[in-house]
Amino acid sequence: MEEVYAVNMENQSWLNCSLCDVAQILDNYRKPINATERSDRILGKIISELYPYYGATGQVGYIDDFLTEGEYVILGEDGAPFLDHRKNKAYLITGRSWVNNHAHILKSYFSDKYLLYYLNSIDYSDYVSGTTRLKLTQGALKNIPFLLPPLPEQRAIVDKIEQLFSELDNGIACLKKAQYQLKIYRQAVLMQAFEGELTKSWREQQANLPSAQDLLDTIKAEREQAAKNQGKKLKPVIPLTQAELDDLPEIPEGWGWDFLENITFEITDGDHQPPPKAIKGVPFITISNIDKAGNTIEFSSSFFVSDEYYCSLKNNRKPKKNDILYTVTGSFGIPVLIDFDKPFCFQRHIGLIRPSYHAAPKWLFYLLQTNHVYIQAQNAATGTAQKTVAMNSLRRFFVPFCSPQEQAQIVQEIETRLSVCDNMEATIRESLEKAEALRQSILKKAFEGKLLSEEELTATRNDPDWEPAEKLLERIRAEKNQSKKQALT
Repeated sequence: MEEVYAVNMENQSWLNCSLCDVAQILDNYRKPINATERSDRILGKIISELYPYYGATGQVGYIDDFLTEGEYVILGEDGAPFLDHRKNKAYLITGRSWVNNHAHILKSYFSDKYLLYYLNSIDYSDYVSGTTRLKLTQGALKNIPFLLPPLPEQRAIVDKIEQLFSELDNGIACLKKAQYQLKIYRQAVLMQAFEGELTKSWREQQANLPSAQDLLDTIKAEREQAAKNQGKKLKPVIPLTQAELDDLPEIPEGWGWDFLENITFEITDGDHQPPPKAIKGVPFITISNIDKAGNTIEFSSSFFVSDEYYCSLKNNRKPKKNDILYTVTGSFGIPVLIDFDKPFCFQRHIGLIRPSYHAAPKWLFYLLQTNHVYIQAQNAATGTAQKTVAMNSLRRFFVPFCSPQEQAQIVQEIETRLSVCDNMEATIRESLEKAEALRQSILKKAFEGKLLSEEELTATRNDPDWEPAEKLLERIRAEKNQSKKQALT
């Protein structure tokens, strides 16, 4: 039996014990079922005949039977974000359900919600093991320290947390609504830009703009020369058919439609072989390093490969300034403009688009953010566990095209309208990060005994079931011992 002792809190004595003193660990109730068997078992059944199937971080599907019934706290065993303080590691389930072997099943002797919030407040770095996939063993779980207040105070803490979280969630909902409205505005601006609406007045004032065909002929010659310089033979340019053109939106006179590959020098993906990691050297970017919100690369979380490995790569797998990365697996459809001179390399789940001389990088970067392009990515993506857009599909995306002069004007019109929008989005992202930090601050105060006011604490002491935490734990232990004796007789 673990040693327990009183802890002098600001308002009263709590008890410091271990998690196994305050909760049942019911891992014998869990059972894994692979995805294929689950699919076979739910085939032909309606949702009312099925039960939730839970894993390390939440529901992962359905099953046609249940192993638990009632309320339980589920805590990840492996695969949970143990070292990310912004993310929950535990969640609550109710009703009939099935839990797999990637999560622990817990039942508090006192308050499941208090246990839940406590487990989402602690630092797991001293309790998990492993490198690539952290694991919280049952032995480590049992020894997690637990701060136990009297039962009425547990209820009051839970109520206060949920009140504050509710207010916080309302604020977050407002921020996300504003964020969504900005996304709609952004797409409206991009749609107008690439339908020629934003540059309509500018176009009317121009003379002698090259035709789309003249531009494409020039680009074709440039592409052939670039291929020749690399000792390659350029594939024949296949024009769009009339049927394909008839299905595309109307564009201004002087613009044209073509395949993405016909206005670029190169479209390829990263190295298909897992690279050997190095202590230092050249950053290697995976899809997890692409920040979707800001269309940027997070180099801080990347690993390194040696200079020798980097030098061994072909030039078309070494991104350079004015290239565009484009994610093609999982979170596909995110473009990133390389606007810096810094060597790095990347995995095969990311595509590289090298614009031709007559396709302005920023113009193409904005074009790749339009719904018109993203819908093509959605339609082209294949696969089950992770959808992937093949390179050949990416090369065959339909894109509108106009003169370099108008491309520059389009970029200017877009950025004039989106500069304020970008600042607002950055402010919202910062506010959302602060909100998540505030959530952790609330939990920290709660389990330091600093969340309740003196008036609220006094009210808990007047509850009929109030008793010191030490007495509470003694009573529970006595009940547990009595249950064991009955089980043996």
